[in-house]
Amino acid sequence: MASAAEQLAANLNLGVLAKATELKKRIWFTVGALIVYRLGTYIPVPGVDASVMGEMLTQHSGGILGMFDMFSGGALRRMTVFALNIMPYISASIIVQLMSAAIPSWEALKKEGETGRKKLNQYTRYLTVFIAMFQSYGIAIGLEGMHGTFGAAVIYPGWFFRVSCVITLVGGTMFLMWVGEQITARGVGNGTSLIIMSGIVANLPGALANLLELGRTGALSPFFILVFAAIAAVVIGFIVFMERAQRRIVVQYPKRQVGTRMFGGDSTHMPLKINTSGVIPPIFASSILLIPATVAGFAQNGPSWLGFVAAQLGHGQPIYLALYAALIIFFSYFYTAVVFNPQETADNLKKYGGFIPGIRPGAATAEYFDTILTRLTTIGALYLVAVCLLPEILISYYGVPFYFGGTSLLIIVSVTMDTVTQIQSHLLAHQYEGLIRKARVRGRR
Repeated sequence: MASAAEQLAANLNLGVLAKATELKKRIWFTVGALIVYRLGTYIPVPGVDASVMGEMLTQHSGGILGMFDMFSGGALRRMTVFALNIMPYISASIIVQLMSAAIPSWEALKKEGETGRKKLNQYTRYLTVFIAMFQSYGIAIGLEGMHGTFGAAVIYPGWFFRVSCVITLVGGTMFLMWVGEQITARGVGNGTSLIIMSGIVANLPGALANLLELGRTGALSPFFILVFAAIAAVVIGFIVFMERAQRRIVVQYPKRQVGTRMFGGDSTHMPLKINTSGVIPPIFASSILLIPATVAGFAQNGPSWLGFVAAQLGHGQPIYLALYAALIIFFSYFYTAVVFNPQETADNLKKYGGFIPGIRPGAATAEYFDTILTRLTTIGALYLVAVCLLPEILISYYGVPFYFGGTSLLIIVSVTMDTVTQIQSHLLAHQYEGLIRKARVRGRR
């Protein structure tokens, strides 16, 4: 027994060593790609005085532009080639996903396997170009009308600048989309998510420094900073627990005989996450609520009612918090309904002979899935509301930097967990390959 255990340990070590080279290559490729992304966030758009853009974002840091600047890792503030970041691609992906649930022909593409996915990916790329062109042209027009303390933001305004700005920003977005796909295919983790997370993480040291500076100057007490650190640790632990929490539904497969051999008869489980919608609801909710404040900030001489609405929808206001919570709950249910189809799942189970013990296949199974998913989504939505509202209160009433918001914490923790899970999957896969290789060698002997 001891020799068998030693042999198994040796096989596992052999598998780890065999896999180390490939995993190192994947990790180094991911790190190199993210370094290229970070370098691109410092390459300026030609013909733009970035100091004017930075001054404007400082004045409107609490608006939607401040949130986009956080996601871009400061690229928008510096007005660089990656100012749009990868957000147009994410918007296009969400739109295509929603349309594939509403348009029957696109829904059929989802069921065609690899061919259908390639077509949907192509549609996503085309839509990304359109969204990026629309946003970059809006930025170009906005920059031409922008003036700061040191003069105009655009040195030589006109159509030449607009065209060059659109080409530069669209090219930067498409390059980031390609980098994200390469990370997903040849690196570790989801490339798009890692790009967004690296942008947020890149600004965390500065945000921490600002927080400590507030403590040094007396704006925040040292006791509050310690309490804030403890709250942040508890919130991160709570996010990890909830993101890993799932409801496991037992699925059984009947026995069937093919010739003289018996197949099936085993059982497995179908995991349903509590937070099926991920970080999409907070991003959508905050984007919608920050639009009035952003518009009011630019329209200094606008109507009085716009200023009143913007004031009521400011960070920390009761109406803002109530609408924020309501929108998070709405988008949690909406997006979950898009990504998970109970009827389709029940039909697939019935097609392959699977069933849930005590539940009839078909419509009854679909209704069972719908009931379970509704309860899970309720818990997940309340969890997102709690995680997002607590930082909002700290940001509004205690001056905590914007980077410590619930959305940024959710993205950082979720992406980190997914990346670690993928690394563990690579480790397990290579360990099994090492065991199989060793068994084959022994078989030949």
